[in-house]
Order: sequence, then C-alpha cells, then structure tokens
Amino acid sequence: MQPRKVHGSGVFMGAAPVWSKSILSSLSVLAGACLLGSLPVCAENTSLDPAIEARIDTLLPQLTLAEKISMVHADSKFTSAAVPRLGIPRRWLSDGPHGVREEVGPDTWNPAGRTDDFSTAMPAGIALAASWNPDLAQQEGTVIGDEARKRGKDIMLGPGVNILRTPLCGRNFEYLGEDPWLSSRMAVGYIQGVQSRQVASCVKHFAANNQEFERGSINVEMDERTLREIYLPAFKAAVQEAGVWSIMGAYNQFRGAHCCENDYLLNHILKDEWGFKGLVMSDWDGVHNTRGAVLGGMDLEMGTEKPYHEFYLADAYAAGVSNGTYSQALLDDKVRRNLRVMLATGAFGQRPEGSINTPQHQAIARKVAEEGLVLLKNTGDILPLDAAKIHSIAVIGDNATRLQTHGGQSSEIKAFYEITPLQGILNRVGKQATITFAQGYQKGGVRAQLTAQAIAAAKQAEVVIFVGGLNHDIGNDCESADRKNLQLPEGQAELIQQLVAVNPRTIVVLNGTMVEMSDWLGSVPALLQAWYGGMESGNAIARVLFGDVNPSGKLPCTFPKHLTDSPAHALNAYPGTNGTVTYAEGLLVGYRWFDTKAIEPLFPFGYGLSYTHFEYSDLKLIPGADGAVVAVEFTLANTGARAGAEVAQIYVHEAQSALPRPVHELKAFQKVSLNPGEQKKIHLPLARNAFAYYSPDQHGWVAEAGDFTIQVGASSRDIRLQDTFKLATTTLEK
Repeated sequence: MQPRKVHGSGVFMGAAPVWSKSILSSLSVLAGACLLGSLPVCAENTSLDPAIEARIDTLLPQLTLAEKISMVHADSKFTSAAVPRLGIPRRWLSDGPHGVREEVGPDTWNPAGRTDDFSTAMPAGIALAASWNPDLAQQEGTVIGDEARKRGKDIMLGPGVNILRTPLCGRNFEYLGEDPWLSSRMAVGYIQGVQSRQVASCVKHFAANNQEFERGSINVEMDERTLREIYLPAFKAAVQEAGVWSIMGAYNQFRGAHCCENDYLLNHILKDEWGFKGLVMSDWDGVHNTRGAVLGGMDLEMGTEKPYHEFYLADAYAAGVSNGTYSQALLDDKVRRNLRVMLATGAFGQRPEGSINTPQHQAIARKVAEEGLVLLKNTGDILPLDAAKIHSIAVIGDNATRLQTHGGQSSEIKAFYEITPLQGILNRVGKQATITFAQGYQKGGVRAQLTAQAIAAAKQAEVVIFVGGLNHDIGNDCESADRKNLQLPEGQAELIQQLVAVNPRTIVVLNGTMVEMSDWLGSVPALLQAWYGGMESGNAIARVLFGDVNPSGKLPCTFPKHLTDSPAHALNAYPGTNGTVTYAEGLLVGYRWFDTKAIEPLFPFGYGLSYTHFEYSDLKLIPGADGAVVAVEFTLANTGARAGAEVAQIYVHEAQSALPRPVHELKAFQKVSLNPGEQKKIHLPLARNAFAYYSPDQHGWVAEAGDFTIQVGASSRDIRLQDTFKLATTTLEK
C-alpha cells in the first residue's frame, strides 16, 4: 500500500454548508441555523469554513505527539481522551440507531447500573423505512439527537444503511430495506435530524456488511457496477446531501482488505471522490493492523479487546511517526478530521441543553410506529375492528407481552416504558370488551399446555388477535448472528392454523422481519406487519386495528414465498465458501431480481394496503426545471370513505441499454395524505441521474439517449400509469 496524498484543506465536497454554519464568529459556538435543523437538501461544493480551519490551525501546533495520538483512538468503550491543557474535552459516543443506549461499564458491555440512562425507544430502522416518509425520518433523527444532547453524547452511531441482500441477515431489522434510493432518502432525513441538535450522526457500516455470519472475517467480492449502484448510494447521499459528520467502517473485508483499513473504500471513494472531510471511525475492534489503518483511511479506532495503549492507532502508531515510518502530515489530517467534528458538535462552546422523553418525543415515536405498520392482507374488510360491536377478544402469542426494545445487542434501548401489543389493546378497548390472553407458544420446552389454553381462549372469543413473529434472541433478529431459515419459530405456523380452525376471525400481527407464510396465509383473513415499533408499538398496533389510524406503510423489502426464491439463495451465493462470499446476483437485489426474472413474490416491494382506495390518473411528462430533465405529473385521488395516505412510486425502465439493467428501478416517491373524495396533482421531478447506470469502463455514470418508460404505481408490481420519455443526449458524469 502506498502512502496517499493528504487533503487537509481545499474543496469540501458535500457537507460544506453544514460546516460553514457550524461556528459563529467566536469560532466556538454552533450557529443558530444548524440548531434549527436547516441542513441542506443537496450540498454543493464550497470551500472549507475558514473559521473552523483557523481554529484547527491554532490547535494543531500546540498538540504533542502523544496528545495527537490520544485523539485517534479510544480511551474507554465509548470515549476518546481529553486534552485538558488546551480545553479539548473528552468525547462521548453512544450506540444507536433507535435511541441513546444505556450506559455500560468503561471496559465491559454489562450495564453500568445507573438510573439516569433511559431514553425514548424509537421504532427500528426497517419500521422507519416502511413509513416511506423522509420527513418523519428527520423527526425521528431530531428526537434521537435531542436526547443524545441531553445525555451528553457527541456522536450517535447510526443510521445503519446496509442493503437487505439476504432475508437471513441478523441486522436487517436495523437497516432501511433493499432499495438504494429508498434507503438514501430515509437516511438523509434521519441524519439531518440528528445533526440539527449539534450531535454528529455516524452512518454505518461502510461497506457491504450484509450478513452477520463470519462478519469479522468474511471477504466480499462484487463487481464495480453492483458496488456503485446498490451498496454505495445511501452512503454517498449521507455524505454529499445530508453532510454527515462521521462514518463507521464495517467489520468484513472487501476485495481482500478489511473495511476499516481499506484504501479503496476509505481513501479513494469516500475521501477523494466524495470529498468527505469528517472522521472515519472503526467498528469496535474492526482494526487489525497499524499500517493498514494508518494508510487505509482510519481516523478513530474504537474497541474493547485489549488495553487502549495497545490499540493499532496508539503506541505502535506513535512509534511509527517518531521513526519516520508514517508522516506527521497524515497524522495531522486524522487529528484535523476529529477536531472538525468536535467543533461541529460544539465541544469548545455552547450547546443546546437537549431534552428527553418529552410528550413530543413520545408522539413522534408513536407516529413512526403507526406509519411503518404495513397491512398485508384484509379479506372481506375484517379490519378495522369496530370497538362498539366487539365484546370479547382473545389476544394470543408470546410477542403480545414480550418487551422488544431492550434487545438486538448494540441497538437495544433502556426505555422509560414499553407498550406491548396486549397493553395497547387493553388501553384501547379494555373498558368495553373482555380481553383474554394466552401465551400460546414459548421458546423451547413443551408447548402442548400452552396450545390447549390458546385454542380454548380462541373458541370463546368473537375475534382472535395473534401476535407472533420474531424477537431479538440470537438467531432471530439480532446482531452477531444470522437466522438459519425463514420459518416462524416455536411452532407458530401450526398454532395459527389451529386457531383459525376454531375461530376463522383470527387476525395475525407479526413482529420482526420477514418470514415464510405459505402454510397458513391463505386461511387467515388479515395480516399486519408490525416490525419492532419501539416503546409506543402496542398503542400504534391497537390504533390501526381499531381504525383510529389508517395504515399507510409499504414494504421496504420483497417478501419471498420461499427463501430459495431470493437471489443470493437461488444462486447459492450465501453465506460464502472458504471465507469469501461473491455477490453473484450483481444488480438484481430484491425486487430487481423478482421483477426481472418474473418470480412471483409473497408480497412485492412497495406493497401495502389501506382502509380506503386510491386512484391514479392523468399522467403527464413535462419539461423539468432546476436540474430535472423531466417532471412526472399525475392526479392521485382518495375514492374511499376514510382519510388515508398513499405512497406513489416512480419506476424507470430503459428500453435498450449498452449494459444489462434491471427491468425497472425506483427513482422517486411521495407519501400523500388525502381526505375522502380529495384529489391532488402530484409533481415529481427526475434528474438526469435517474436514468443513468454506472459504467466501469468509463468510471462514471452514463445516461444514454433513448426511450425510457416512466411507471407510476402503488408497488413494484402494481403499476397504474406509464408513458415513454425520450432522453435526447447521452452524458457521462464522473
């Protein structure tokens, strides 16, 4: 590996408007504009803020070698050292991405046993993505940033934006689905919200951390187009649109080098191409080599596995600088990046006080949970339930009472409270209906007695609400291990069939990520996908079941009928062999595979039902403005009797292309709320990059002249309108 040039100043591509608003004339106080959340929608190239760089230029010469080294590695599990004589405070990090994690000991993952480390538990990333609402993502981010500020945190480790490549990945629940455009839009909103409260967001895990199996060693091989078109866009948007202040390297290897010391990813793409000027930190113990970390782009090493002075960016790095192995200029660049983030988070001046678990925070948590709920089936309009006409309900299932927010490992939250589905139903109709609960199933052990109790309860009730699915046990939806299969655990599939046999009015509510349903789906009248809805989950579920809220969530990932229908599994390209996993499916991830190969999914990407009906009409393709080459206009009408929200989705298909392309790709969407009988004209612009693919030979994005079909639909498989747009000229964007 050759030493690389150091970019300590010059053009700040992407996040510069954020930095330029981050310091007042005193050089130490964050500007009010940032506190108000006025981060740019699309950052433009601009010079580095002279005030920030001047401040850093003053500090750098005063720092000793030992002090500089102390700023590029941890001094406890979630901190880096202070430099008291220069007024540089200790820096505090915390896990996310669903809230501020409870405090742990300085050298252990065990809880510290404090009573002041609660926080609002927001819905999981997959639930947020299912809302298809970037504005709501920004609100969630603002809550997390506000509470991080109250808890004294400078950097929050989130969002996670790794693409859902295999349904088995243990961390799919944390991420934002299978599509790079949807993930990008949701991530940008989330990051803007967090950083509006003067807290750095740390987008993770860069890059290709798409499985937990052998995550610390697995080597990922993929072609350049796949990397650029599928797995990098959310990170690029985080840098160049949201202006994210920090990025976390992944555990896995990419093309033979660990991601936390990967010259191609961290230096050439992230820092040189994208112009990222913030700091790159490692995942915990993700660094394996001093030389690799120093020259490969790492700026802050975090971990727990050995004494901190033995970290690769600690004593060994100091010795290398002293003997001339590593340049002082490169160390200064790393320190400069750390200082930029410290200045952005107000380490040297005033900060907002922050607040925690306010009524507003609770309301946003519930709103995200409500909008993320996806109604997958509703035969005979059995939902919503009429609370005035129902006198007895059997709530069945272990997940009806299981607490989910304190689980999943690094994403777990010590919530002030958690409303379970049973409690939510009791809150809603407990005073007017008899509610009977039966556990129905449990992990391990003999289930016969539980099954008998559940069947007895189902026989006596007018309606059964079965709450099942997955949880955060290892091997379900949890960090550090992948699932073994897509089956419902603990005999739930059999139990559902038995319940339906004695009570056809059995409604199924599923927590967690996707499962196979072929054995029982045809027999149940209604199915609600609830993911992990945070501490207000139970109230959100009840409000949808009883019609207080019209469901508006859409699937951010394709649900396959069988695991072997999914591309990585159909091609035997998971979990890898001999320490390497090759992404043989290339671009055909998720719906791109199912729709291109004409494979019928269980439920398609973008799918979700409502208690009302929406009609699309009057499609027009008109000249674009403000950088758009075309604008898609159409009318969306609510033709039903209830107010509701629809996610209108725009897919683009190229008729003929020099390189193979998926049959269509999501390029725009908008969530639109409509009252009964109301209609709105929707205007969605498409920039030239909506028509482009990445050309490895030309090292850039090619938008070819020719015909493109513009599709408007309610899901990737429910296209309502379409027309042809002719792109007049071919362009190449580097």
